[in-house]
Amino acid sequence: MQLNPLNAISPVDGRYFETAKYLSAYFSEYGLIRYRVQVEIEYLLALSAVLPELTDFPAHQISDVRKIYKQFTEADAREIKEIEKITNHDVKAVEYFIKKKFEAMNLGFLKEFIHFGLTSQDINNTAIPLSIKDFLQRDYQPLLEDLIRDLNLFAKNYGDVAMLARTHGQPASPTRLGKEIAVFSARIEKQLNLLKTVPHSAKFGGATGNFNAHHVAYPETDWNKFGDEFCHHLGLSRSFPTTQIEHYDNLAALFDNLKRINTILIDLSRDIWQYVSMEYFKQKIKEGEIGSSAMPHKVNPIDFENAEGNLGFANAIFEHLSAKLPVSRLQRDLTDSTVLRNIGVPLAHSYIAFKSLIKGLSKLELNKAAIDSDLDNNWAVVAEAIQTILRKEGYPNPYEALKALTRKNEKITQQSIADFIDTLNIKDGLKKRLKEITPFNYTGI
Repeated sequence: MQLNPLNAISPVDGRYFETAKYLSAYFSEYGLIRYRVQVEIEYLLALSAVLPELTDFPAHQISDVRKIYKQFTEADAREIKEIEKITNHDVKAVEYFIKKKFEAMNLGFLKEFIHFGLTSQDINNTAIPLSIKDFLQRDYQPLLEDLIRDLNLFAKNYGDVAMLARTHGQPASPTRLGKEIAVFSARIEKQLNLLKTVPHSAKFGGATGNFNAHHVAYPETDWNKFGDEFCHHLGLSRSFPTTQIEHYDNLAALFDNLKRINTILIDLSRDIWQYVSMEYFKQKIKEGEIGSSAMPHKVNPIDFENAEGNLGFANAIFEHLSAKLPVSRLQRDLTDSTVLRNIGVPLAHSYIAFKSLIKGLSKLELNKAAIDSDLDNNWAVVAEAIQTILRKEGYPNPYEALKALTRKNEKITQQSIADFIDTLNIKDGLKKRLKEITPFNYTGI
């Protein structure tokens, strides 16, 4: 059976394929193979600058050599998979593929320096962080910045809209709609800035991390310096010392950071969902869409529900990745290998969620009448303002007086507040000032 969106088991490759297909270049089997080829090629080119046997490397062919990975195709990946059927080793298959390419380019005299002195994890633990770095910088961060921009615009447009706050689900001191949205954009932006500080770490040091083979062949070469410079050339930070594999501590920090971003966005999704439920927002109606198979009137906040679900699923996998990857028996076991192949899954679900949030925000329309109605029905919230000013003026027991007025099962109105103020033994000017406080203007700074 040929895989397609209808028979794929994972929704990333099925229902959400059109949204998530861009991640294939980084995290599919094809993507991993291409990044392995890139690391092997760049390693050989780096070697040519330090090994005497490679001084005859034809400089005019460097561009063509790089085309092996820059113009890498699915046919190339399939060829490597065919070689792997014989070798039963994925990285060795990449080595043989490149050697074949070198033979075709009349560079066969260089082929034994392909994968020279390396173990497969030098390639995998460099290729994988390189793919993650590229995805985050090229696709993830720009999309998240689009979401932050939309939230900031949202906050600006509704910056002066007074809104009843709710703490513990109960009416509380009024706030502004724009400010409440700005809380989320500020939180996300801070976490994005933190994300950019986490190094993309690579392991590059031979079979057990000590450059054993390199050192025995070329003892005069500073291989630690070479490894540092090679990783830096790729935009990565070399971990040292290591075992056979990267210890994944920075990768775990990266996943924890991505999880925090998702957690903030889950919080946002639930709040917007609640605002829609409270009718603070209406949703633009798209011709032909159906909200319920039974209830024709329904316009559901499905984009925010979709985002919440995808973010939660992504976080469950990020949790496992960050907890499992830094743990390996002795100098290594193979448990990291199969887990690493799932890195694209939580990133894809996060990406899908970002798209849903952007789409959902674009469909919201402010229902100011509902917001104003809630404010007008909750005059009790100005009690905080009145008792605070009375405290400032030295009035006896103001908190208790306002508590007696408002903490009972009777509706507090503008008139009942005004009547209460009239009973206070205070100057007329202060009474006037207190009566000017309303749920609509008691919104702070």
